[in-house]
Amino acid sequence: MGRVAELAGVTVRTLHHYDAIGLVRPSSRTAKGYRAYSAQDVERLREVLAYRRLGLGLGGIGDVVDDASTDVVARLLQLRGLLLEQRDRADSMVAALDRELQARARGDTVTPEEQLEVLGARLYDAIGGAYTATRRTEPRIATQILDALGDAQTVLNVGAGTGNYEPAGRDVTAVEPSAVMRRQRPAGSAPCVAAAAESLPFEDDSFDAAMAVSTVHHWEDPIAGLREMRRVARRVVVLTFDTDEPGWPDRFWLTRDYLPEFADVLADFPSLTGMADAIDARTEPVPIPWDCADGLFEAYWRRPGAYLEEPVRRAMSVWTRVGSDAERRAVRDLRDDLASGRWSDRNGELADLDAADLGLRLLIA
Repeated sequence: MGRVAELAGVTVRTLHHYDAIGLVRPSSRTAKGYRAYSAQDVERLREVLAYRRLGLGLGGIGDVVDDASTDVVARLLQLRGLLLEQRDRADSMVAALDRELQARARGDTVTPEEQLEVLGARLYDAIGGAYTATRRTEPRIATQILDALGDAQTVLNVGAGTGNYEPAGRDVTAVEPSAVMRRQRPAGSAPCVAAAAESLPFEDDSFDAAMAVSTVHHWEDPIAGLREMRRVARRVVVLTFDTDEPGWPDRFWLTRDYLPEFADVLADFPSLTGMADAIDARTEPVPIPWDCADGLFEAYWRRPGAYLEEPVRRAMSVWTRVGSDAERRAVRDLRDDLASGRWSDRNGELADLDAADLGLRLLIA
């Protein structure tokens, strides 16, 4: 253990802690009874430490390295994507800062738009770095989407991101405007076109079906995007959010008690009825299982401590959009309530639920 700690640049105490919580356990002992790491143990430790240094919490790391749907190569590709994004992000910020410094040295006025350029222009470019670590396919949601796609053989995935819900065994074409997200798509995944939902570069009825998963709320014009999907495909399947119900933010304790600003984020979002009418769709509720594998905003409704993890929040666009002040306040209040037991007093009934309806809906046309 001492030799491994020295090679990995961590303390023996850290390795003892990983052993105690079951994150990385030495698989054998020496003749003298010392803990000994196999090559596989060291490989796992390397993954754990890499994700830790990227900022992921230990609970989230355990979920990643224990994910039965991925192998070592897939996780190495994820790590590589995260590191490349971190590097590119830093390079972009340095370049933007250099431009601003040069402008100020010349005495030029720096506009608010130029000041914000250092943060990046696209929302998905801002959240993309942590995306592959926490946003994975939830099999139960995937099954519901697959059922809605029916026997469609040619499928267009709009706002595809890393392609988590793209159906296997179909001829899939992806559309994704963010270079950061496109870069993180796994090797061998469907071909991906750089385009926006509102202007799809395809002929009418080019596909059996078009799908969009948790992306409509990021589009400049959701109704236009949905109509474009209807134009290019004979069937449309969209996973989106219902804001029609009066008092809808109260459905979820996080928006009700800690982040009321979430309602402002969706203030201009079209109604579910309006979206359904635009493409002549029916709606279908999508329950969120308590152990949801996909780290979407509502995923941790029965695991509140996850929202205290910075990388978990970074893969959710909501936190970027509400702003740092609201995020800090929400996290502080939630941490205090978890420590005091107040959260459990308010939400104890959730422990008996296997799934919750928190407003996710499928539009099927």
